[in-house]
Amino acid sequence: MTDQVAAETNPIDLLDRVVVHHIVNTLGWPDLRPLQKAAIVPLLHGDDAILLAPTAGGKTEAACFPLLSAMAGNDWRGVSVLYLCPLKALLNNLVTRVDGYAQWLGRRAALWHGDVSDAQRNQIRRDPPDILLTTPESLEAMLIGVKTDHGQLLGNVRAIVVDEVHAFAGDDRGWHLLAVLERLQRVTGRPIQRVGLSATVGNPRQLLTWLQGSGADTRTGIVVAPDLPIAIESALPSNSIVTQGNTPTSRTPPGDVELDYVGSLENAAKVIATLHLGEKRLVFCDSRRQVEQLGAALRAREVTVFLSHASLSAGERARAEQAFAEARDCVIVSTSTLELGIDVGDLDRVIQIDAPTTVASFLQRIGRTGRRTGTIRNCLFLATSEEALLQAAGLLLLWARGWVEPVMAPPEPRHLIGQQLLAVTLQHGTLGDRTWPQEWNGLPPFDRSAEPILRHLIDTGHLDQDQGLLFIGPEAEKRFGRRNFLDLTASFTAPPQFTVLAGRHEIGQTDAAVLTDDKPGPRLLLLAGRSWRVTYIDWKRRRAFVEPADHGGVAKWSTPGLRGLSFALTRAMRDVLLGADPPVGLTRRALNTLTEQRTTRSATVITNATVIDRSDTGTRWWTWAGFRANATLAATLTGISEADQRPTDFYVRLRPDLTSEMLFATAEFTDGEAALTLPSVDPRAVNGLKFSALLPERLAAATVSARLADLEGARVTLHEKRQFRG
Repeated sequence: MTDQVAAETNPIDLLDRVVVHHIVNTLGWPDLRPLQKAAIVPLLHGDDAILLAPTAGGKTEAACFPLLSAMAGNDWRGVSVLYLCPLKALLNNLVTRVDGYAQWLGRRAALWHGDVSDAQRNQIRRDPPDILLTTPESLEAMLIGVKTDHGQLLGNVRAIVVDEVHAFAGDDRGWHLLAVLERLQRVTGRPIQRVGLSATVGNPRQLLTWLQGSGADTRTGIVVAPDLPIAIESALPSNSIVTQGNTPTSRTPPGDVELDYVGSLENAAKVIATLHLGEKRLVFCDSRRQVEQLGAALRAREVTVFLSHASLSAGERARAEQAFAEARDCVIVSTSTLELGIDVGDLDRVIQIDAPTTVASFLQRIGRTGRRTGTIRNCLFLATSEEALLQAAGLLLLWARGWVEPVMAPPEPRHLIGQQLLAVTLQHGTLGDRTWPQEWNGLPPFDRSAEPILRHLIDTGHLDQDQGLLFIGPEAEKRFGRRNFLDLTASFTAPPQFTVLAGRHEIGQTDAAVLTDDKPGPRLLLLAGRSWRVTYIDWKRRRAFVEPADHGGVAKWSTPGLRGLSFALTRAMRDVLLGADPPVGLTRRALNTLTEQRTTRSATVITNATVIDRSDTGTRWWTWAGFRANATLAATLTGISEADQRPTDFYVRLRPDLTSEMLFATAEFTDGEAALTLPSVDPRAVNGLKFSALLPERLAAATVSARLADLEGARVTLHEKRQFRG
């Protein structure tokens, strides 16, 4: 079909007639949404695409209706469409809906992930569905597993839908996803259409190019975003994005947003327990510990409350989500697990404890509300500390300016190159020691540049080499061979946890530190919003048996990885201190606390310059540049910065004897053209990389170092004016 014909045709008329019939008669829709209409032509053409819309914007249907029409029109058979999600709970939530659409055409959808039984998987192997909903980790398990003939099961795949694609692209799961898709394309022997579904991001065109992988330079791709709510990347080619004239805006975005200062989690519980009674409220916290503590505090006030976080058992989470979907006057307290598109029913309110670290997360969370006709999106921020209040104000200032973070893949994923070399060798049994880059179709960094990592795997016995072929070596068997190499398919790591059981009922998992703390009296832990007394610990099998306790439980989990605020967010916090208020509802408590913060921190900020303040406590350069930029600056300015300092979001520690004369004699400060240095890392930090053991120590450390750096933020800060005080 030519573009001219497409332009003259109502896009809905291009869908399969049976699909259109059911849209009108089964769903009762008088029309499609703009996104759903705009996606029809490019997806029927077989183009790669990013479908961009706010939460609950109809993205699933925008992808499914054209792909089902293509499936029927081209008589695709077997598993022809893969639907990938970052969370098993999201897959569980979607499968019934997607299967219902497929059945309109006499087709089927099925589910495959870690919680799906062997019997169900065997049924899929014998009688493949048309659409398979799965995770990238389960997809790789199909490729390397001995029970699955991956060529027979996956050889007919024509299109892949990646839901919540931004959630993949920003961490190592994205690199893993791209590598597995390239290997799948080798199995099919043909290019596979790639469709990503995303909430608002700051760089949609870059996200599309990233998703296209090795086909970025050869395949047509388009960003479809007719309902684009706020800012996107500038200078996009006019034919690369479908919009309806929306441009970045600095006006107040739509929605009822209020910021309050409550001073503690206990006070937050008091507010939630008395506010919006009779309504369904979703409360977001940014740690499992906060979820547990708030849940217990609400339950003590006889609030009907449910909890959701990654360390609760699947059964506990499912019961909470089901009850919440059906109940009315209740509260669910969650980490980011409910940030994505899982259906939580007819939601009235979103409440945020403190603040997320990104505008994108906030957009996801506020987007859970305002779905019913006559309602608007809303969010109440309850800050439990002064710094959290400042962070929330800065975040809302960015939101009001129409700014959203670009989604960027973590740099230098060397550990995943090692993982992929082992996984693809396991998939084929052997691998050519010269032809191996072909397995990823030349996609960097899984190309010839990975040769040093391959050499290391051979030298350490992870791979064996004989007559031009590579084999899985004894060290890989020893490290990953248990459970049929299942540990080799997950690209992320988590500290070892103990399974908590009350009788035979699994409650969830807890950190070992809770069980090893040397405290007098009974050992008490907090899980699922309730206190439990530990009665027995099976150290070998990592199990803790418990019985109910009245109170006193402790919640604790280790948090791997690098934390800290971004350059943009800390600069927005600085703007708040300089007098900018976000255009949202500010309670009297919030206004008073912000006023106090502006007075207290007045020595740390000044318009159009950064401050270097020398006092009795030391010399601090108040950069307001974020954790990674400050780590980079501290590593670069070794002549004047304190040695072995821990980076902060707001300042860099300089030598206590520093004078203004010494400062302005430093070359990096006089011309702002420092040769920036990557931060050094503690050797223990490499443990946060799941497959760091597959790398030489220096390469593992270099990967962590690159991820700790913000070169652009450091460069901007070096070019700014500075004022020396004290």
